[in-house]
Amino acid sequence: MSARHDSSPLTHQVTLTVLTLAALTLAIVVGFGFYAANQADEASLERQKIFIADGLNDQIATVQREQESVTVWDDSVTNVRAGNQAWIEENLSTWMYSYYGHNRVYILDAANHAIHAMREGKVVAASAFGEDEPELRPTVDKLRRMLAEPPKADASGQPAKMVAQDLVSLQGKPAILSVMPLVPSTDRVSQAPGTEYVHISVEFINDAVIGKIAAKYLLDGARLVPLSEPVGPAAVPLVDSRGVILGYIGWDQLRPGLTLVRKTAPALAIALLVAGGVLVFLLRRLRRASTALQTSQDQAQYLAFHDTLTGLPNRALFEDRLRRMLLFAGQDGTRVALLYLDLDRFKHINDTLGHPVGDELVRQTAARLKHTIREADTVARLGGDEFAVILLDIPDAASAEDIAERLLMKLREPFRLIGDQVFVGASIGIALSSGSDADADDLLRKADIALYEAKKNGRDRYEVFAGDMDDLLLRKRKVESELRKALEGEGGIKLAYQPVFAADGRRILGAEALIRWGHEVHGALPAAQFIAIAEERGLIGELGKWTLSEACRFAAGTELPWIAVNISPMQLRDAGFAEQIAGILKETGLDPSRLQLETTESVLLEHNDTIGAVIAALRQSGVRIVLDDFGTGYSSLSYLRRQAIDKLKIDRSFVRLLDEDESARAIAKTLIELALALKVEVTAEGVETDAQKALLVGMGCLQMQGYLLSPPLEPGQLLAMPGVWSAGPERSVARA
Repeated sequence: MSARHDSSPLTHQVTLTVLTLAALTLAIVVGFGFYAANQADEASLERQKIFIADGLNDQIATVQREQESVTVWDDSVTNVRAGNQAWIEENLSTWMYSYYGHNRVYILDAANHAIHAMREGKVVAASAFGEDEPELRPTVDKLRRMLAEPPKADASGQPAKMVAQDLVSLQGKPAILSVMPLVPSTDRVSQAPGTEYVHISVEFINDAVIGKIAAKYLLDGARLVPLSEPVGPAAVPLVDSRGVILGYIGWDQLRPGLTLVRKTAPALAIALLVAGGVLVFLLRRLRRASTALQTSQDQAQYLAFHDTLTGLPNRALFEDRLRRMLLFAGQDGTRVALLYLDLDRFKHINDTLGHPVGDELVRQTAARLKHTIREADTVARLGGDEFAVILLDIPDAASAEDIAERLLMKLREPFRLIGDQVFVGASIGIALSSGSDADADDLLRKADIALYEAKKNGRDRYEVFAGDMDDLLLRKRKVESELRKALEGEGGIKLAYQPVFAADGRRILGAEALIRWGHEVHGALPAAQFIAIAEERGLIGELGKWTLSEACRFAAGTELPWIAVNISPMQLRDAGFAEQIAGILKETGLDPSRLQLETTESVLLEHNDTIGAVIAALRQSGVRIVLDDFGTGYSSLSYLRRQAIDKLKIDRSFVRLLDEDESARAIAKTLIELALALKVEVTAEGVETDAQKALLVGMGCLQMQGYLLSPPLEPGQLLAMPGVWSAGPERSVARA
C-alpha cells in the first residue's frame, strides 16, 4: 500500500512530464517539419521562376538568331532594294512563319515606311503596319539610333550585332519583338549608313511557345495568364522595357515539401497515439521520406535529360553539352567535331517487323555507338533513329572521318533481331567547329546538311560539311521555287522531239519527247539536274504529268505512229499512276497504243509489288513499256521475261564505241540478240556515224535515233519533216 502510494504520484508526475515533453517535442518536430516543407516549397518555387525566366530569354535569343539568318545576307539587301516582292515573300516573310513560326513580319525602308507586311503566313497590305506601329515604333527608333552611332565591338572584338528587342502587346496579346537591319553578308554589296531597310519580326507568346519553354524543365500546366485574370505564386510577369506588365506565364507549382508532409502524415497520427516510440519512428520515417524524395528528384532529373529507351543523353542534354564543349574548346584553342547519324533502313524494318523490333534495333545501335567512341566523347539520341556524337579535341577533319568510318563499320555488322540477322548501315554528316565563336545551332545545321548529302550520294557513307553545301542547298531551293512557278504557267519549260528512224534512215517510226527548261537567269538547265531536284522535293509527279499531257496532246495532232515519254521510277511507285495515264489519254484523244513510256532498268531491282501491278495495268490498257539505257544496270533476265517488256533501248555508251571497240560491238550484238529472243523491239540511241548505223543494221537493229539522223527538234521542225503530218486544229479538236 505504501509502495502504491509512494509510486503513484511520482509515476503520475513522471508520466505527465514525459507526456508533456513528448507532446512538446512532437509539436517542435511537427512545427519544424511544416516550416521546412514551406521553405522547400519556396526555394523550389524560386528555382521554377528562374527556369521560366531563363527559358523566356532563350526563346528571345532564338527569335534573334532565326531573324539574323535572313537579315545578314547580300540577297536580302539587293532584292529588297529592287522591290522584289515575290522574293521578299518567299525568303523574308512567309519563310519566317512556315519554318520558324514567326507570326508577323514587316519590312520598312530607310524612312520607316512599310513596304511589306505578313501576318500568320499570309502577305497583307503594307498599310497593316499602321495598326501595330504605336507599339513597334519605339523599338524601331532605338535601332535607328544604334545605326546612327559609330560601330561598336563585342567582348571578342567582333562587330556588335545590330538588334533591338522588346516585349510588346499587340491587340492585347504579348509578343517577342525583334528589329534588325538588312545588311550585306559580304563586301560585294555596299550600303551607305542611314539607308538600311529594317526587318521586324514578331512571335506571339502563346500557350504553345510557353509549353515548349516549360517542357524543358518538366513543369506542368504552363499557360499564358492575361492581366484580367488573377495570378498565383507560380507566375512570372512579362515586362516590357518600360516596366509595364503585359501578362504572366503561369504554371502548376511543384511542392516537394508539401508532398513530403503528406507522405509522413500517417506516421505523425500514429505518433500522437504511441508516445513512447514516436520520436524514433518519426526520425526514421523522415529519413526514409527524404531519401525517397531525393531519389525521386534524381530520377526526374535523369529522365529530363536522358532517353528512356537507350539511356543516352537526349536532345536537351546534348545541346547543353555541345554548347559547353564549344565554350571550353574556344578557350583552349581546340576543335569539336559533331557527327549527325541516322540508320539507312530503319523505316523499312519498323514497318515490316514492327515497332518493338525497331526499338530493339535502336537500343543495339546505341550500345554499339557508345562502345565505339572514346570515354570523353558524347553520344546522344535525338529522336527516332537519329543520333549525334560530340568528339572533343579533334585536330582535323581526317581524325573525325576515321571515327566516322569506325562507326560505319560497326553498324555494318549484322544485328540480331527476333532470332535473325538484319543488315542496316547508316549515313553520317560531319561538321567541325571553326573557332572561339562557334555556335551550337550552326554546327548542328551544318552536320544536318552534310547528312543530307551523304544520304543523297548513296547512303552507308559519311560526308564532311563544306561551304558550298550551304550554297548548293540555297540554289536547290531557288530552282525548286522557280520550277513550281514554271509548272504553274509562268513559262520556260517546253518539249523537244527527237525522231526514231527505221533502218533505212529515212522513214520515221516515232519520236521521243525530251524536256527542256530555258531559265531566264541560269540559261538552259540540264534536264538531269532539275529532274533530280524535282524528285528530291516531291515535284516529280507534277512535272511528269505536265510532260505526259504535253507530249500526248502533240502526238494526237500528228500522224506519228507513236510518241515516247521518259518517266521516273518514283512515278511507277504511285499506285494511281496507271489511272492518271488513262485520264491523260482520254483528255488528249491519243490512242494508248501510240504511247510508249521509257524508264530505267533500276525499277526491276526493287521487286516492288506496286511497280509490278502498275506496269501490268499500263500494258493491259495498250500502253507500251520501254527499258531505257539498257545494259548499264543490273536487271534480272527472269524479271525481264516475267514483266514482258515491249522494247529495250541500247545505251549510247555502247553505240559510241561500236566502230572502235570490239567488246562494245560484242555487247551491242548480245543485247540485240537478247531482245530478239525475248520477242521485243530494240532501239539503239546515240547513233552519230554512218559506220555505227551500218554495224547496227547488220546486227539486226531496226530502230535507231541520234544526231546522225536528226537532233532533237522543236515541234514545228518535226512537223516539217517528210512523213510527219499535222492533223491541224480542226482534226485535233475532233480527236479530243
